[in-house]
Amino acid sequence: MIHDIFMPALSSTMTEGKIVEWTKSPGERVEKGETVVIVESDKADMDVESFNEGYLAVVLVEAGQSAPVGNAIAYLASTEAEIADAQKKAATAGVAAAPASKPEAAAATAVATSATKEATSQSAAAATNGNGRTVASPRAKKLAKQFSVDLKALKGSGPYGRIVAADVEGAAGKAASMSKPVAVGSVAASTQAMPAAIAAPQAMPIPVNTMAGETIPLNTLQKAVVQNMNMSLQVPTFHVGYSIATDALDQLYKQIKPKGVTMTAMLAKAVAVTLRKHPEVNASYAPDAIKYNSDINIAVAVAMPDGGLITPVLKNADQLDIYSLSRTWKDLVKRARSKQLQPDEYSTGTFTLSNLGMFGVDIFDAILPPGQGSILAIAASKPQVVADDNGMMGVKKIMKVNITSDHRIIYGAQAAEFLKDLAATIETNIQSLTL
Repeated sequence: MIHDIFMPALSSTMTEGKIVEWTKSPGERVEKGETVVIVESDKADMDVESFNEGYLAVVLVEAGQSAPVGNAIAYLASTEAEIADAQKKAATAGVAAAPASKPEAAAATAVATSATKEATSQSAAAATNGNGRTVASPRAKKLAKQFSVDLKALKGSGPYGRIVAADVEGAAGKAASMSKPVAVGSVAASTQAMPAAIAAPQAMPIPVNTMAGETIPLNTLQKAVVQNMNMSLQVPTFHVGYSIATDALDQLYKQIKPKGVTMTAMLAKAVAVTLRKHPEVNASYAPDAIKYNSDINIAVAVAMPDGGLITPVLKNADQLDIYSLSRTWKDLVKRARSKQLQPDEYSTGTFTLSNLGMFGVDIFDAILPPGQGSILAIAASKPQVVADDNGMMGVKKIMKVNITSDHRIIYGAQAAEFLKDLAATIETNIQSLTL
């Protein structure tokens, strides 16, 4: 029997996916539940497992190319004898397929040379996710163990420095045998014919000094952002601004920063505890209904190195202490920028923060994310001359925030009350965040 391997839907908003790497070569044995391909969804790289066992017969969509969700990207034959039938099926569908390599031949061509490994280990740089853990695909880890290659000594050529199979194979002395290109949709006649680009597509670089006059296609993440923004245009929103004094916040931050606390975690915690009093601001719109979320999950917008943004989620931020929240946030950011987040780590936010304060902006509007009721735009904290209730002048650091809300479920007075209570938390009750 010949089974189709389909492009999976890895998130609710995903319409197409990009092949990052095939972890199996044509002709190789595939076990049920084994990772066969790594797919780049809108915001993460995900391992895709096979629902059936058999042999990878034909690759229809090669690494570096995209396909709509639900389209066949490869054929899996139940037996070796059926590989030829799969190739005929691909030819009927208009895809040229060369004979698949035998697993024995693939293994035979993967013998490492110790001299090359030693030279590569001495000259390559380590690729880690910031915690000292090497970021590598499952296929790369398997090959590294097979060929006795030290992953920490390799420089990854995959997206965001991820080590992929081609990097390990190159370190094992196979780089010279992988230069011959393969036509799109075809299957390599042997392992030697597979190009390095199939296993290690490069993330599209943004040429900072040569962008003028160029047209650069959107990457997968940028396309997802465009789709979300178009969806947001259909929601009636309004904005409410507020000025918050941050002297107490800044003083506390100086005290606990040496313990690893981040300003993002402090702001997220302040927003989360305030949302306890305002469940309507933590709500979202459902058809002809208001969904009051039981959890307070704070999503925070993070810019990605190659364009676009992602919103890692601090789940149950109101229940975590500020120190745990800071450690969680640091881990989320590191894994977000190496595209290692799971979908529930960036798609389960109930309220979003967008902080541009580090750029010194005075005030800005944030666009409401789909599926949420509000997003808070946070600008820079700057010294200003202000008068107190008695008319006395003084200098305070003021941070302007601006909330964007879905007017179908949240009204102006509700948003204003939320901002008033948030200001009270930051200005007069900031020590409560450390309890």
